[in-house]
Amino acid sequence: MGTVTIGVSIAVPEPHGSLLQERRTGFGDAAAHGIPTHVTLLPPTEITDGQLAAVQAHLSEVAAVGRPFPMRLCGTGTFRPLSPVVYVRVVQGADDCAWLQQRIRAASGPLDRELQFPYHPHVTVAHGIDEAAMDRAFAELAGYEAEWSCMGFALYEQGRDGVWRKLHEYPFGGSVVPPQVGHVERGTIASR
Repeated sequence: MGTVTIGVSIAVPEPHGSLLQERRTGFGDAAAHGIPTHVTLLPPTEITDGQLAAVQAHLSEVAAVGRPFPMRLCGTGTFRPLSPVVYVRVVQGADDCAWLQQRIRAASGPLDRELQFPYHPHVTVAHGIDEAAMDRAFAELAGYEAEWSCMGFALYEQGRDGVWRKLHEYPFGGSVVPPQVGHVERGTIASR
């Protein structure tokens, strides 16, 4: 039986997704065209081909109890020096993302796994590139802002070519408001 690498994420919709992907490419991130712009809910995870049906059923159950929520991106952040990443901050919707990722990785489901780092919802705009380009990404997108209503999430598979492709979308189906997991600080944009 073979294995596949999957991930679960919230897609950043158009025109924001393409714009941030183009900017990521412009900063010199060679992997940018193979990674749709997203907020990760489950990082790359290897499963067997035989587990895929159980994973899809589990994701359907998680989506069924979710409900749409507002997402807002504003400004930049970085995980440096711990990890070579510059990102756009999720300033609204972070609690909902945390709620979703906890249920996706629940011990009772097929995607139970520990994370390498504590969960922090974000949109990567530079990863593993030279420091000057990382600094440029951080500065040039510091005033970036986008907002939309998150209506669900999707399951992706990484191909042998390194490109992530959508396997299935999971629209929210519930009318129950997910409980809040913490407090999200609302950011403001500093003019530059």
